Amino acid sequence: MSFLNNVINGISLGSIYAIIALGYTMVYGIAKMLNFAHGDVIMVGAYVCFFAMGSFHLPPVAGVLLAMVVCTVLGIVIERLAYKPLRAAPSLAVLITAIGVSYLLQNSAQIFWGAATKTFQPIVEGSLVLVPGQLSISYVAILSVVCCIVVMAALTLFTGQTKMGKAMRACSEDKGAAQLMGIDVNATISMTFAIGSALATVAGVLMCSAYPVLSPTTGSMPGIRAFTAAVFGGIGSVPGALLGGILLGIIETFAKAYISTDLSDAVVFAVLIIVLLVRPAGLMGKYVPEKV
Repeated sequence: MSFLNNVINGISLGSIYAIIALGYTMVYGIAKMLNFAHGDVIMVGAYVCFFAMGSFHLPPVAGVLLAMVVCTVLGIVIERLAYKPLRAAPSLAVLITAIGVSYLLQNSAQIFWGAATKTFQPIVEGSLVLVPGQLSISYVAILSVVCCIVVMAALTLFTGQTKMGKAMRACSEDKGAAQLMGIDVNATISMTFAIGSALATVAGVLMCSAYPVLSPTTGSMPGIRAFTAAVFGGIGSVPGALLGGILLGIIETFAKAYISTDLSDAVVFAVLIIVLLVRPAGLMGKYVPEKV
């Protein structure tokens, strides 16, 4: 039964990683940049939801929706102020800017909400008992998996059926050609950041509900792990983000259970290195030869 418990915990944790990884993979697929501030948007969303439910006594659904609105606006502001002026800049300049935005968000959170660790109130509580005393599934875990499936289905329909979704796919293929065809590339990239930031909020609330600890650095390590999941599955691939997130969650959970809690991150990154040595583009990524 402990094996099944670990599988369930791994899938639920992997579902959260997959939702976060979608933000990374969408931004990279369209803007060809790595937004390392994405993990800190998770933290901001969790804080907004925390105070919305605690200080203003909003129901969980309203708290999550408010946090999604705040983080959507935050994502657009970050893109317009920090990344848009660097559209034609070298990738190193964009990377340094992303790290700077990350530290700005962390320090701003300390100023506004304090550095003390807070206990997050889960949006759902309790467990579904399958085998009394041996096997149970928390409602947060069930909600995480359901949210992941819904997000993946909605995102697939959005990119395949809507005008904005098709514009995103066109920008992903060739921004120059898309602009010549009348697509507003800047608006498309801003929409990508908005969607990714909203998804980060959902992931942040689910993560803090499963592990009810909240601090200004809450999003740092999950953000790095989710980025690892995106690279694992093939950054730029939406199905790859799902596969990478689930596999990463399972590997991390089993590493903690059967190897060592302290070495779990080392095991995760070791597996990533092995996968990239065999498939540099990731499990579902496509190798695109560079044109000279």
